[in-house]
Amino acid sequence: MDRKKQFLPMTRTEMDAYGWDELDVLVITGDAYVDHPAFGAAVIGRVLEADSWRVGIIAQPDWTNPESLTALGRPRLFCGITAGNLDSMLSHYTAARRKRKEDAYTPGGVIGKRPNMATVVYTQLVKKVFPGIPTVLGGLEASLRRIAHYDYWQDKLRPSILQDSKADILVYGMGERAIREIARRVAANKELEEIPGTARLLGGRESSERDFSNCLKLPSLEECRADKKAVLELTRLTEREQNPFGGRPLVQLHGARALLVEPPAKPLTTAEMDRVYELPYMRLPHPAYKEPVPAFTMIQASVTVVRGCCGGCAFCGLGLHQGRFLSSRSENSVVREVQSLTEMPSFKGTITDLGGPTANLYGCTNGVCKACKTCRRASCLIPAVCPNLKLDADSAIRLMRRVRELEKVKHVFIQSGIRMDVALRNPNYIRELAKHHVSGHLKVAPEHMHPNVLRKMRKPGPETFCEFQKIFEAESRTAGKKQYLVPYFISNYPGSTEAEMKAVERFVREEEWKLQQVQDFIPLPMTPAAAVYYTGLDYETGEPVPVTRGLAERRTQMKQLRPHSALKGRRSKR
Repeated sequence: MDRKKQFLPMTRTEMDAYGWDELDVLVITGDAYVDHPAFGAAVIGRVLEADSWRVGIIAQPDWTNPESLTALGRPRLFCGITAGNLDSMLSHYTAARRKRKEDAYTPGGVIGKRPNMATVVYTQLVKKVFPGIPTVLGGLEASLRRIAHYDYWQDKLRPSILQDSKADILVYGMGERAIREIARRVAANKELEEIPGTARLLGGRESSERDFSNCLKLPSLEECRADKKAVLELTRLTEREQNPFGGRPLVQLHGARALLVEPPAKPLTTAEMDRVYELPYMRLPHPAYKEPVPAFTMIQASVTVVRGCCGGCAFCGLGLHQGRFLSSRSENSVVREVQSLTEMPSFKGTITDLGGPTANLYGCTNGVCKACKTCRRASCLIPAVCPNLKLDADSAIRLMRRVRELEKVKHVFIQSGIRMDVALRNPNYIRELAKHHVSGHLKVAPEHMHPNVLRKMRKPGPETFCEFQKIFEAESRTAGKKQYLVPYFISNYPGSTEAEMKAVERFVREEEWKLQQVQDFIPLPMTPAAAVYYTGLDYETGEPVPVTRGLAERRTQMKQLRPHSALKGRRSKR
């Protein structure tokens, strides 16, 4: 049987089809198994498979039954464990700490197929059924909980997820480089030391004897619990060392044990990106599922073209996960992927997205010059665009044109976020977007309209959105199209009181917006915004900041925009 036409095995029968009697690596995920490059477990599985390792997947095991992990037998090398594409607490709970009604990464949207803190639970199960097997954590939940962190849903400071899970090593970031190196070292019985993009919790003896003089010492878990201000310093220091070219190793004491966090892995080159996204994915959910997986339905006709985000928004975890240095695929690779999509029976003629964290950063470059190698800025765009960030809207325009000219492609839309401040630097991009690549509504994220709150968010001022809106509407009229912006606002952000929120309310009323998207603020672990929420102190100055906490308090700002949310995201004014 042609191995390129198979899913990674989830059953013994599928292992037999590969001719395997044993796995090298078992990947356990809290998501359904969708063999598509938008799903992290599939990417890691295919990357390891391409290195000739035998990889199997157990998706959404029954965590009440440890034996559910044994369907494929004990792996030879290690178990890779992830909660899935999202933090499991974010998957389960809203900003009001209420249970969500749907899990988009589960067939049928059914809730309850993964536990809270899935990474921890799965690791503990692995240790019961496969004693002595190395355990490797990965995914967003592991990335954003690699050091001591504030957990909003439990409203408490938690240790590194390594301490709670007792895993051997944690991979943070996108993981392809680190996981390949881990597999090589485990197979060769070598130590898992000094692997970029990883963290380990050392034993008591090693912690007391090791020389940490080359590391940056973070406030300890105990210091953070004793003084909330230490969490602010912890977050600042960690964020400043996220440069993969010049970041220092970090060490944080958890009692007598040292948490050692290596510098981030380097971003993938264009050739490496092409290789990862052109691995032999089936681009479908596993056939065992009888109901659709909502998250796959949303992305099945979309294509990732860029990774990383240099925006550094204070509330976003992307900078701590994907990093702020950009990687773009080649045009030819993207075209090949689109051509393969057009051959699938499910293709209806529309590419729903050419994107990534920020679609219009495709082709842009940073991290190349000498100054970038030692830079400790969190954002290349705020407070001003760094001259070492090379913006290149022409590459994105050229790619969009090339894809829409392909046979069988009727429409190409952009649904990923775009940086409006970047788009304004090249009006040709906005013209191309408005004329060819908007499905009637374009989602944009001004986030707020008060300059002080936007500063705390690390977002451009309100004039940026107003200018973008003006040009987009003009270009839409020129193209003879009725198109509308769908603005996204955040309520209850730290520093945003009822008074600041009135700036958003006033704008919405004057412009006669009917809002579709208002997100009540959720403090994601390790982000600057979470540190401000937890401490009540401004991230830059350390001065007190008003923070709305309880649901009763938060309802006020939510209600300020609720009357404007009756219709879905279109302006009645024009």
